Amino acid sequence: MIILEAQNLHKTYPNGTRALQGLHLKIEQGICFGLLGPNGAGKTTCIEICEGIQKADQGTVLFLGKPLDRDFKYRSGIQFQETALQDFLQVKDIIEIFSKFYTKSFPIEELKSFCQLDDIWLKDHKKLSGGQRQRVLLALSLVNDPDIIFLDEPTTGLDPSARRNFWELVKLIKSRGKTVILTTHYMEEAQILCDQIAIVDAGKIISEGSPKDLLLQYFPNDSSKNLEDLFIKLTGKELRE
Repeated sequence: MIILEAQNLHKTYPNGTRALQGLHLKIEQGICFGLLGPNGAGKTTCIEICEGIQKADQGTVLFLGKPLDRDFKYRSGIQFQETALQDFLQVKDIIEIFSKFYTKSFPIEELKSFCQLDDIWLKDHKKLSGGQRQRVLLALSLVNDPDIIFLDEPTTGLDPSARRNFWELVKLIKSRGKTVILTTHYMEEAQILCDQIAIVDAGKIISEGSPKDLLLQYFPNDSSKNLEDLFIKLTGKELRE
């Protein structure tokens, strides 16, 4: 079943930058879908339109076959790159406050265990490490027990150990039948987590498929190649260029 579909998205900013030029996406339910692209490729604009934060100049986003509406807002969760939280609150307070915004919520004790928050539950959120903070932000994206979760570069700045711990949480989310849409600059992360990826450049998808299938397609005789090699081959750019 297709849970999210973007049809012919176009977006031009007032300064004349054409961020999206007829972009199409179809994302199946229950998978981890990675959106990859160099800086300025249009992936952030695409994600924000799919989240309902921005409006496209042209085109439509469908959730379970219907245009984004109030139901979508209650059934989706977002972990932004940066999220400002109220000062002087413990992790417990933040989770409980956010859970009250929804009629349906992930049981707090279960969420606490699921996102490994037990050891920081009574800590001031300002005193958390990077990895701990990301677990809290992940919990906030799950607090309404959504069907689809957007993770926008969730492991940027984390040390390798914290990044791998976060990967395990994403795998757990997917094991609950939820759909994850991930943007990342880490090709290893995409290769480990994503069932399907789309590579975006100049506002268009230039290639799409499973990591394994794409590598076989573009490097049929070289099993040593990885997604970073594929990315450079297709875009001619380094990932953070």
